[in-house]
Amino acid sequence: MKMIGIIGGTGLEDSKILKNTEEKTVSTPWGDPSSPITLGEIAGKKVAILSRHGRKHQFNPTKVNYRANIWALKELGCHRLLASTACGSLQEEMHPGELVIADNFIDWTRHRTVTFFEKDQVAHVPMADPFCPTLRKNLADSAKELNLSFHSKGTIVTIEGPRFSTRAESHLFRSIKADVINMTTVPEVILAREAGMCYATIALVTDYDCWKETEESVDIATVLRVMKQNAENAKMLFIQTISKIEDDRCHCQQFIEKSLL
Repeated sequence: MKMIGIIGGTGLEDSKILKNTEEKTVSTPWGDPSSPITLGEIAGKKVAILSRHGRKHQFNPTKVNYRANIWALKELGCHRLLASTACGSLQEEMHPGELVIADNFIDWTRHRTVTFFEKDQVAHVPMADPFCPTLRKNLADSAKELNLSFHSKGTIVTIEGPRFSTRAESHLFRSIKADVINMTTVPEVILAREAGMCYATIALVTDYDCWKETEESVDIATVLRVMKQNAENAKMLFIQTISKIEDDRCHCQQFIEKSLL
């Protein structure tokens, strides 16, 4: 059985969900990953957990070394990645406290490197359906079994951060059919595809974004309070999902093979 990687976002990088743990420090061509990587087991399967923002949450979304993070997990033998991310809701029906299994994204970032291929090779990797359909189904099936409140699909718009969006931006994102807003899915999902890895993310809704004028504007205290409540559900969901993952690979690994010039 190949190793499964977990990239934990705000409030969800708890290595205590693992058994038989050990810690690895991995060097990469792109520098150090955000944190040492904790290896262990869930449901008898090998798992590696990395803290996206660092264990002291010292890296803002722009400063996260996404390439080093993905490369390090790949180097350790991870073929599948489950990620978590805090997000704001852009739709009335996506309530704080709920989970969204993303099926697409909009890239609204500006200062991030989004490819491993910069010098001697170019990769035009297809991203029409950027998240692994098999992992998404595993997550949805597990969420149903756990009776969690979730949405089986949704489009994430990733902004640069670290600031929150303006009201004008929030209305714009709603007009282009984004469902939730976050700061980290891009370039993580793109790099995972370039690395030939299956990738799926759980977006944990912490608040309504500022388009909803009857709600108070988003603040970090609100985000952290709701995130703490969401984190336990997300941990249960990851454990249940990992127990379902089979060794057979889907077609995600093939995208990069057909993308290189």
